[in-house]
Amino acid sequence: MKILIGADHRGHDFKEKIKKILSASKYDVTDCGTHHSEESCDYPKIAYKVATGVAKHPHRRGILVCMSGIGQAMAANKISGAYAALCYTPQAAQLARAHNNANILVMGAKFVKSNQIKKIINNFLTTPFEGGRHERRINQIKQIEKGKSLK
Repeated sequence: MKILIGADHRGHDFKEKIKKILSASKYDVTDCGTHHSEESCDYPKIAYKVATGVAKHPHRRGILVCMSGIGQAMAANKISGAYAALCYTPQAAQLARAHNNANILVMGAKFVKSNQIKKIINNFLTTPFEGGRHERRINQIKQIEKGKSLK
């Protein structure tokens, strides 16, 4: 599976830890930036790169990091077909996939504990979408995305 990953300057070091975890698990990783932590950068540009790359290819997944994760999630979710979930715990990552079919994991470097990173990533990348009753709700989200009202 191809994983696109990105972080702003506040999430750079956290992203580097994630890349090591992904590489050890033999994932194909593309780093969409930033490539340093010393210089401030704009997280929406990085979220755009990851989200568009994931939305265009249904079998890809994305991972975004910033200090809180909130800005990255907001920016990524503006891209049609990108479904970014902010997850601070392994259970949230599992539910983001099982119930919401999220394709981008967003983490806040300030709030995710180092000893939880690997479990969060594993849950996100290995949990299948359950479908069933959740499929109806995902389809409603897609209708909203197209600008249609829900009745």
